Amino acid sequence: MPIHTMRAVRLHEHGGPEVLRYDEVPIPEPGPGEVLVRVHAVGVNPPDWYLRGGLTRMPGETASTVRLPVIPGTDVSGVVEAIASDVDGLAVGDEVFGLLRFPSFDGSAYAEYVAAPAADLARKPAGIDHVQAAGAPMAGLTAWQFLIEVGHGHPSPFQAAPHRPTALDADTTVLINGAAGGVGHFALQLAKWKGAHVIAVASGAHESFLSELGVDRFIDYTKSRPEELVHGVDLVLDTVGGPDSKRFLRTLKRGGAQFPVLPGDFDEDETAKLGVTVSSAQVRSNGAQLAELGRLLDAGRVRVAIDSTFALADARAAHERAARGHIRGKIVLTAGSSG
Repeated sequence: MPIHTMRAVRLHEHGGPEVLRYDEVPIPEPGPGEVLVRVHAVGVNPPDWYLRGGLTRMPGETASTVRLPVIPGTDVSGVVEAIASDVDGLAVGDEVFGLLRFPSFDGSAYAEYVAAPAADLARKPAGIDHVQAAGAPMAGLTAWQFLIEVGHGHPSPFQAAPHRPTALDADTTVLINGAAGGVGHFALQLAKWKGAHVIAVASGAHESFLSELGVDRFIDYTKSRPEELVHGVDLVLDTVGGPDSKRFLRTLKRGGAQFPVLPGDFDEDETAKLGVTVSSAQVRSNGAQLAELGRLLDAGRVRVAIDSTFALADARAAHERAARGHIRGKIVLTAGSSG
């Protein structure tokens, strides 16, 4: 293969997993503030299938910036291949991982090479491989920005007030709905790192997995209704969202908070009467926060669970896996021979 071209997965039209095409395209040039990364692994995330299905406008954007054909994807782990002249702190050969240009659909990560803003990258933790590192950025930063620190002053497209994480310590109880998924399994581990008591809601198939991650109480939603079993919690993190999200308000104590990761359907009168707050955030690329998360990954305090891996050429099969649901951790694509 000539060195000027690479393989990438592109959408030429919107639709089901079958519209993902494995193309030969030019290798991108890093612009100012960017580095060229030779991609070893790519994380698969919900925005990838939203884009594939026809969503081309991020919440908060006034117009679509997507031009077909487009390379989806935001989460990468790989090796720095070239560097723009104005970039400090990274060198050719450095192993890095990151969430690229989010919130936008300009990550272009489903490829053998990607031009990445240096500010979006952190050094890959030596203690984990590229597959695990590629599973961490979007899901890990979502959990971090919801629970630990927002890390930016950008207004949320979902609400007028800035999102404020609840202080977590040994005196706080957190309920996590969808605890086995990408965001959920990171949130569970970060809450435990802070010393909180964690109640996990997931299907029974994930009970032993969540026990390994240190959950204090497990509720199988296929067998019981968490809102009937749990009361007086400080925080609910709902990674599932949707119209059913409001049922978790009943599990909160007065002064508690519910954080829907995906927009839910809440009644302001009801939340006021219960004396609780509902707050959301929009995850943003942040290399400095990723470096902090990276230290926890390196130390084994937080681990990345991998649901499944697929070759980059098999992105369609990865999206089909995502559509089947009940994902445990992260789905990752591997590029090149290095995995």
